[in-house]
Amino acid sequence: MANTKSKNTVFLAVLGLLLAGGITGGILLSRNIGKSKQEISRDTAVTQLDKKLKKISVQNVPAHKATVEITGSNLAEELPDISKYPMTVTGRGDINIEIISSTEKASSGTDGWLNEVADNFNASHYTIDGKWATVSVRPIASGAAIDYIISGKYVPEAYSPSNELWGQMIAAENVKIEMVTDRLAGNTAGILISKETHKKLNDTYGKVDISTIVQATVNSEITMGYTNPYASSTGLNFLVAALEEFDSQDILGTKATETFRSFQQNVPFVAYSTLQMREAAKNGVLDAFLMEYQGYYNATELRDYEFIPFGVRHDSPLYTIGDISTDQKELANAFADYVKGDQSQKSAKKYGFNYKDEYKAAQWDLDGKTLESAQKLWKTEKDAGNPVMAVFVADVSGSMGGAPIQNLQSSLINASQYINDSNYVGLVSYSTNVAINLPIARFDLNQRSYFTGAVGSLTPGGNTATYDAVLVALDMLTKAQAETEAETGEHIKPLLFVLSDGEQNVGASLREITPIVGGLEIPVYTIGYNANLSALQELSAINEAASINADNDDVIYNLKSLFNAQM
Repeated sequence: MANTKSKNTVFLAVLGLLLAGGITGGILLSRNIGKSKQEISRDTAVTQLDKKLKKISVQNVPAHKATVEITGSNLAEELPDISKYPMTVTGRGDINIEIISSTEKASSGTDGWLNEVADNFNASHYTIDGKWATVSVRPIASGAAIDYIISGKYVPEAYSPSNELWGQMIAAENVKIEMVTDRLAGNTAGILISKETHKKLNDTYGKVDISTIVQATVNSEITMGYTNPYASSTGLNFLVAALEEFDSQDILGTKATETFRSFQQNVPFVAYSTLQMREAAKNGVLDAFLMEYQGYYNATELRDYEFIPFGVRHDSPLYTIGDISTDQKELANAFADYVKGDQSQKSAKKYGFNYKDEYKAAQWDLDGKTLESAQKLWKTEKDAGNPVMAVFVADVSGSMGGAPIQNLQSSLINASQYINDSNYVGLVSYSTNVAINLPIARFDLNQRSYFTGAVGSLTPGGNTATYDAVLVALDMLTKAQAETEAETGEHIKPLLFVLSDGEQNVGASLREITPIVGGLEIPVYTIGYNANLSALQELSAINEAASINADNDDVIYNLKSLFNAQM
């Protein structure tokens, strides 16, 4: 089947879609369809894995070093063209401003309130000095939006994130930003907790709020889940709220850092979206997870959960960015007034906004630089001081020839600078047979040099033995994990990433390996392009991972975001 697989775009671009918060389009997160309970023990899984490996031909490719470019990142070059995020409202007036908006109010369906308001405003034919004034709306997750603005790659006239934390971070980068209004529509971030767990915590602590939930997580009484604070407004809000709970005098200090590590011991994963958290909670993996009230309002199936607000409010402030004209400033203020009018606010309530107005926001005396430092602390400490061990499994079947393999190579090499040097990395490739291109080792400069050489030497050709390669990679992980933990005393977090552009057509089947994957309990993240998506989803669903499908070309930026979140 390798000859039938289409290769019209960058192969590895799909890997970037692992981002939390749905930064990019086309995400097909695993809904845990077909998830089965663990049917065999870990010991039995290891025994069965050993038997399967005897039938698999594995080539060990000699590793060689290649020059590592240590030039730092260029954010503007990493970001995809802005057309990756199409506008949902296009203003065609004589005067126009574009508003980059957070996605919960400018996407589609129950998340389309601002689009409705913008269309109504444009249809009202508001004029400035006799000239028709309109607005355009472009939905982008807040974390990605500020990267465009800070880098200067794309700067809109206006910006409306979910909360004010992003505005503070933009100001910290010496970008001209002025607040038009601190609220377009009321919203709050919250922790959803099952009624049963809520009662248990209330009996133990006498109340249930951010403080008791965080403390219960630190005490191993509940398991918490949240989203990537580099990408998600709710995730960033929660990170700061938790650090404030740990030490309000110094959220970056030793006490806060050490307590954060204890907290993270009971966070099984940082989710890529609210959907993944919800599915994990439904399957009993999480006792508590995050969601904005607007999303909770529209998710009627979640009424068995209590909503506990926390942190700063998510009232969608509106800012102007950069040096815009006097007419555009007047337009921004006129639009803000229109949005705050009775008709628009009544509409907002139908979409789930303007509830929980009684909640008073947390008061944090934090500047944008401190918030950026909090994100960096999260990246280095999110695995509770325990390193991650990951194997990348790359499809190099025949259809990878030419531009696809070249793009895979350059993308992985360029993005590898975002992998923490305390983690461990290995590389497997496969076509008809399986090759170990790089044994697992700590990702210091030496290993990174070997990694660069291994990726650069990948050669396409042959069929697609996907599940054989998965078994080989699992064997690498289990053995390296055991050896490393015995030698160092570290607790290793194993991960597997499978990059495939087509269906398996030789070797072991998915049904054969499913009990082994379940027994080993290693999350397998699958990334597919024109692939058998149902099979990939089923593989990821075994251990609460995500399955991704897309055909975008924003490779390095998305890989950077992935590695920030996971590596």
